[in-house]
Parts: sequence; structure tokens; C-alpha cells
Amino acid sequence: MHLSKHHGLGNDFLVVLDARHEGALAIDGVLAARLCDRRRGIGADGLIHGAAPDADDAVSGIDVVMHLFNSDGSRAEISGNGIRCLAQAVARERGESDTMVVAATDRGVRTLTVTPTDDPATCRVRVDMGMPRPGPPVPPLVEDSLHGLHGTVDMGNPHLVVVVDDPAAIDLATEGAWIEAQFPGGVNVEYIAVSDDRSTIELRVWERGAGITEACGSGACAAAHLTHGWGLTGAHVRVAMPGGTADVELDDTTATLIGPSVLVADVDVDADLVAAEVRA
Repeated sequence: MHLSKHHGLGNDFLVVLDARHEGALAIDGVLAARLCDRRRGIGADGLIHGAAPDADDAVSGIDVVMHLFNSDGSRAEISGNGIRCLAQAVARERGESDTMVVAATDRGVRTLTVTPTDDPATCRVRVDMGMPRPGPPVPPLVEDSLHGLHGTVDMGNPHLVVVVDDPAAIDLATEGAWIEAQFPGGVNVEYIAVSDDRSTIELRVWERGAGITEACGSGACAAAHLTHGWGLTGAHVRVAMPGGTADVELDDTTATLIGPSVLVADVDVDADLVAAEVRA
């Protein structure tokens, strides 16, 4: 099995493409969890299976179908950083550095524009993340624990965004894990602060199924959408996360995420070993 490892602002993913193999691959959560283990596997926040589109999808212009697994083996609907990594992997498979990739996800089709940078391992990817929608209701226990401005957003996956004075002062391992457990189906939790000039959001995140990560692309979009609605930021905002900075542009129909994807390594995994690990 041929994998490539990428990261988007420190949020790292293993990507496996059907296009690099003879026929469709069998990828499940058990295998994903083993490969993502940072001590006994390769290590990543998630694994993305880029499946070949079926005939109807191919006719519709879809290049790849995204199946996303969190590091704990659970499925996720979408990832803003992960889908940029998938686009870089598809572009490399094509032998192209400046291209467009159309990906089908569990929450709809996303169009990505890949452009090169001065670093051969790094590309810049612009992705239409879809329209932000109202998120799930906040459970009473969580509502009672939050004293600042907060709200939920559905970016294809659920987010709770909480405005605080200093995101770095939050004990994410405790607070994020507890809040995720209160939501049926879980939730991504973003603690944010807005700069005085309204141009930048500082964000730290606890991701459903992965825990603390260095960045969250869909979370950046969720935070930008809410802060713009609250009058705290404009329609174009930079989101600064521990792993780096992404840009979010908002209009009446969509949130657009712009940020890098960086190739870390190509990895070959023995197919017999993979099969044995899954059977175990």
C-alpha cells in the first residue's frame, strides 16, 4: 500500500489513493487507527482514502471521493486541512503543480484550486467549504458552563465556537474532551479571541475523534462565520492557530478557505502486514 503523509498547518494526514493501486482499496477504521497511532503506526491526526469515482461521478466531473477517518478510527464528514492535503496528493499523482481538483465528500462536492509555491513540497490550496449553517443545540450542561459569547455552526461537521480572553489559557485536554462528550455525536470545540483591528482570529481547537490538533480548517471557517455575524470581524479574516495561519473569505453562499498543504513523506506499507493488522 502506497501512502503519502501531508500536513495543513501542522494538522497531519495520511493519504491513500485508489489511483496509485490496481483497483479499489479496502480501508476501514481499524486500519486507520493503527496507521495513525503515533507510537505503533506511522502517526497522523487522520487518514484519508481517496477513492476512485464511479462512472456516474466521473461523468459529473468528480476526480476523487474523500473518505475521512479520525485518528481513533471514527469517520468524519469533512476536514478543511485534510481536503487540502488530498488535493495535493491528487495533483502529485497527476504530475501537476497548478490544477483544479473536484472532490466528493460525505457532505457534498468541494472544488479545490492548487497552486505551486517556491517550496516544491508546499502548495497553496483554495477550497470552497460550502455554506455555514446553524449547528446542533448546545446541551444544558454545556450552556451552563459557558459564560462568554458562543455559538454552533454546521460546516458539514459540527462546531462549537467560544469567545474567550485568551485561548492559550484554556485547558483544552480537559474542557474540550468534556464538551465533546456532552454532544450526541460529538463536536469540534474552538476557543477564539479577536484582534482589536478585527482582522485576525486567534484559535485553539479540540477536534472530535482526534483531540488537540495544531489547526482546524473547518473550525476556522466556523469561527469566521460566527464572528462576522456578530459584527466582530469583516468578510475576510485571517485565522491564527498554533500550526500557522489560514485565510477565510465569506460571501452570501459559501466560506472559502485558503492555506498550505505540505508533503512530509511517501510511505510504502507491506500489504500482507496491513491485512494481518486488520485481522488482529
